[in-house]
Amino acid sequence: MPDSALEAATRQIRAAIADPALRPVVRTFFDEATFTATHVAHDPATRAAAVIDSVLDYDAASGRTNFASAEAVVAYVREHELKVEWQLETHAHADHLSAAPWLQEQLGGKLAIGADITRVQEVFGKIFNAGTAFARDGSQFDRLFHDGETFSLGNIPAIALHVPGHTPADMAFIIGDAAFIGDTLFMPDYGTARADFPGGDARRLYRSIRRLLSLPDETRLFLCHDYKAPGRDTFAWETTVGAEREHNVHVHEGVLEDDFVNMRTSRDKTLDLPHLIMPSVQVNMRGGHMPEPEDNGVSYIKIPINRL
Repeated sequence: MPDSALEAATRQIRAAIADPALRPVVRTFFDEATFTATHVAHDPATRAAAVIDSVLDYDAASGRTNFASAEAVVAYVREHELKVEWQLETHAHADHLSAAPWLQEQLGGKLAIGADITRVQEVFGKIFNAGTAFARDGSQFDRLFHDGETFSLGNIPAIALHVPGHTPADMAFIIGDAAFIGDTLFMPDYGTARADFPGGDARRLYRSIRRLLSLPDETRLFLCHDYKAPGRDTFAWETTVGAEREHNVHVHEGVLEDDFVNMRTSRDKTLDLPHLIMPSVQVNMRGGHMPEPEDNGVSYIKIPINRL
């Protein structure tokens, strides 16, 4: 069956490869505490910009937040006189809190995520016993993208591709020739994302990755995380489809689906949960907002005992 969304993305990327005016400028801010890459992409002609996968600094021991990581993004946007149109989340992260609501207050932009965030909200709403006051319809976001939906960044066309597996709602946002792919792939020497969270699926992850690796070799891939593979001394967050297809240690060309699923499933069983999964999911499933304050005016993060 033809993949019309993939075909549209391929046409868009090839047009951008041929025309530099259709390629976004990308500046990345790396938060070493959570190993997260926040990307700011902008159209050099119109200065229209998108912030992708922002970070709210959170100290687990004290339960305190601060905006140092987000403030660096604000400073860059203002210095370069960018106009933020989008606050994009590739998925509901389990390893860091989103700063999108605060960045909206500072810079504007519509908050968007994949439409299947509702599935994540349903699953984790039950796990955290969030109650009926917690809406599970994605209404915390300004826009819910479906597979193949198009949008723009100034004069640069963009398209959303649904790439589930790490979570049910993962979305890759392709802006010109640049694909922001969240936690599907890491750098070629590190491999692929885990698929053992509630709603994750290693087989779907493999198929999503193969979909991404069907894009033109020159497609720029911007990753959400890096952990420094053994033997590499610097963090990295940008690669290409061609490099991933040829060199990715988990899913290079020739790796069969069943072999990948067996590897990924076995590997995931050895992994600890992310350090910040409890606060991250509870905040991010709410679009980056804290749980509603209780009658004393304080917000609380729940920790379900023996549940995850």
